[in-house]
Amino acid sequence: MVSTLVIGIIAAVVVIFVIYVYNSLIRLRVRVNNAWAQIDVQLKRRYDLIPNLVDTVKGYMKHEKGVLEEVTKARTSLMSGSLEKRAKASNQITEALKSIFAVAENYPQLKASENFKMLQEELSGTESKIAYARQFYNDSVMQYNEAIQVFPKNFFAKLFHFVQKDFFKTEEAERKAVKVKF
Repeated sequence: MVSTLVIGIIAAVVVIFVIYVYNSLIRLRVRVNNAWAQIDVQLKRRYDLIPNLVDTVKGYMKHEKGVLEEVTKARTSLMSGSLEKRAKASNQITEALKSIFAVAENYPQLKASENFKMLQEELSGTESKIAYARQFYNDSVMQYNEAIQVFPKNFFAKLFHFVQKDFFKTEEAERKAVKVKF
């Protein structure tokens, strides 16, 4: 009778432990998915702002057609595809926007335009939010990946088919030192 009670208590503790571990892994996976969704929200915001910026800039930058086409092409590929493709498109847009703002320096009327200033501020704020969302995503991925690799959670992660997530990576071009000329 006592041994049956002890076995029952041990079985209950094991079941509760498995439920706890499984639920903690689910919470971490949901956090990673939510973090990517937050990046997606900011990318969509930037996606929506870009046509306004391009329209504002078009009239001033007739000679810089290639820069505008690059932004439009990257924008098109931003909202579809895998995480890796979307991250690459996001990095391309970041580079293209830097080019637009650099070229805008040559057009004083454009720099003075209230629409351009407002869009530049909106995009700058959005870029900051994207950077924060990427950092939060990578932090969430780190916690999740760590959890599915440490004992005893790694046993249950394999049992329930939890797989590692990829980090949001920076393109090689963005790692290079920025040259500032005066």
